[in-house]
Amino acid sequence: MNRSEPSTRGPDLSEAFRTSTSRPPTAFQRGSDVVFRGIAYAFGALVVVLLAGVVYEVMVHAQPAMAELGVEFLIDSSWDPNREEFGILPQIVGTLYTSVLALVAGGFFGVTVALVTSQGFVSRRLELLLKNVIELLAAIPSVVYGLWGIFVLIPAIRPVANALHERFGFLPFFETSFGGPAVLPAALVLAIMILPTVTAVSREALAAVPKRLPAAAYGLGATRWEVIFHVVLPTASGGIFGSLVLAFGRALGETMALAMLVGNANVFGWSLLSPGSTIAALLANHFPEAGPAEVRALMYAAMVLLVMTLLVNAIGSMIMVRATRGLKGLH
Repeated sequence: MNRSEPSTRGPDLSEAFRTSTSRPPTAFQRGSDVVFRGIAYAFGALVVVLLAGVVYEVMVHAQPAMAELGVEFLIDSSWDPNREEFGILPQIVGTLYTSVLALVAGGFFGVTVALVTSQGFVSRRLELLLKNVIELLAAIPSVVYGLWGIFVLIPAIRPVANALHERFGFLPFFETSFGGPAVLPAALVLAIMILPTVTAVSREALAAVPKRLPAAAYGLGATRWEVIFHVVLPTASGGIFGSLVLAFGRALGETMALAMLVGNANVFGWSLLSPGSTIAALLANHFPEAGPAEVRALMYAAMVLLVMTLLVNAIGSMIMVRATRGLKGLH
């Protein structure tokens, strides 16, 4: 093309982009940035104030029972409102027992589903289907899970559990016959309820692994499973552990489904087929008809549950920080 002829090309977009981005912010932009930052700080402070308010109110209402019952409330197994004798040891152990069982089952399947849907094991269409189905589990109300457990899960596992008891009655965790609500159906339903949390957070952690890490391992001759178990999973371990901590916190505080399925017996047994109780189920079952003395004891139990949840999340956060400290330079 002759240099004297006028150019038919459009304007230089890169030059226009540099010009537009190099301009100093306007007064409106500066003002909106200040307003947005202030709103963000305000909402953050509001969350802290709300949490502090909840803890304060629970502690204030629990203080009379704490002074009256003392530490014996945590190691006593009786709950008799008529005699004003209260203890939540079976509920504490039952809460931890059912939550750990649910975490083992739900955590295993949740991490497995996250691995399958994030590492190219299935087609894009099936991956989207699995993701949406699991996310929909979080939208199901807790009481519906409880009803499903009563009318579907318990009748389904009753013949199997009783057959195991008759043939292997000496086996641990199957010492008693199974007739209705017990630890096993409660833990299974709880595992399904925490599955969306484990899957969603673990999937995001696995997807956030830098692509150059598995690519480098493949370049060194590693197989697919070697890359997954020696590169991807260790790198995403902090996020996966975070999902388990969140799920465990959800399991500790679950109320309605546990109240319908665990049996609400003021005893604790290691058998999966025996009824038990949890702190959340105790609160749901006794609060509507509780007298003044029982209300104080229930608030004490609520404070114990709150402290347990906060401790679990605090310990989990500390472990997550230590686990991810060495991976910050990879991104």
